[in-house]
Amino acid sequence: MKKFKTIIKILGLLLLLVVLFVGFKFAKKYYASYQALESLNNTVLGIAITADDLEASRTLAQGEIQSKRWIDLSEIAPLWKKVTENDVLKSEFEYLNNIDCYAITYKSDSLLVNGIIVEPKREGKFPVIIFNRGGNKAVGKDGKLKTLYSVVQSASILANEGYVVIASCYREKDEFGGKDLNDVLNLIKTAADLEKGDSERIGMFGWSRGGMMTYLALKNTKHIKTAVVGNGPTDLERLILDRPEMETEVYAKLIPNYEKNKAKALASRSAIYWTNELDKDASLLILCGTEDQRVNPEQAENIAEKLKEIDYNFTLKKFKTDHKFSDQKKELDTLLIHWFNEKL
Repeated sequence: MKKFKTIIKILGLLLLLVVLFVGFKFAKKYYASYQALESLNNTVLGIAITADDLEASRTLAQGEIQSKRWIDLSEIAPLWKKVTENDVLKSEFEYLNNIDCYAITYKSDSLLVNGIIVEPKREGKFPVIIFNRGGNKAVGKDGKLKTLYSVVQSASILANEGYVVIASCYREKDEFGGKDLNDVLNLIKTAADLEKGDSERIGMFGWSRGGMMTYLALKNTKHIKTAVVGNGPTDLERLILDRPEMETEVYAKLIPNYEKNKAKALASRSAIYWTNELDKDASLLILCGTEDQRVNPEQAENIAEKLKEIDYNFTLKKFKTDHKFSDQKKELDTLLIHWFNEKL
């Protein structure tokens, strides 16, 4: 009995140490995230939309830009640390010297929505690529930072190659493919007002959740000449089987009336059910990481089969890599440049 009590005490102590260790790591991560956001307060990304801004936006047309501010990347500490070493751009990011980044606010429905523009510094008219980032529930400066980071990591190379890239941070009341789709579609109208943008040549590039937004855009507009989807979900109900937390932490929290309207809400966001409604004049490149743990690779394969059935103009390319294409960055950049140069 004495031995048993001793073992229980030791196990209890070990459990306490584990809890303290996990709690410390969580607290450290949370504090680092808090510090990163606080560092943005005196930057362009820290400027919030005010009630006066909203009042002044009443007369704006859909997609019209209300404000456009240049971003000094060296002031965005969380991002700058990722792309530099000893305060000098890493070799793979030296091209950032050739492009300009801007934070914008633009009209979408009755709202002002934040966005990011990345364009070549040189003069000229360039094709426009609307970039749809992944993720959800990011608002304010957090949303702007995540969008800027995603654009720089995934799409800024396109600006260096002669494209204007524009991305929505999505509205603060995110509906995960509901009314927030308008924030993407209204960028088509924004493109027409861009000094360097050629609004007759618009492409789209979406990753993860942004891939879902891209499929939705191809269903709801005929202004996209070509699109690229990277590891985008095409069947939200099946995604629950692989990641149950998607239902409890994303769908149920973001999709309006989810519990009462689950089947219809998920189907309306799942391209697998309406491939025949995608714009048939557009071309599509589907990128699939075969080791993706966030979106089952079968989702890309299944929609490819559906697209084959209707003879849609698409290409499916598979890579032995993860959700972010972590070890295929150069290959991804080369493929994107080649695709948009050829199709747009």
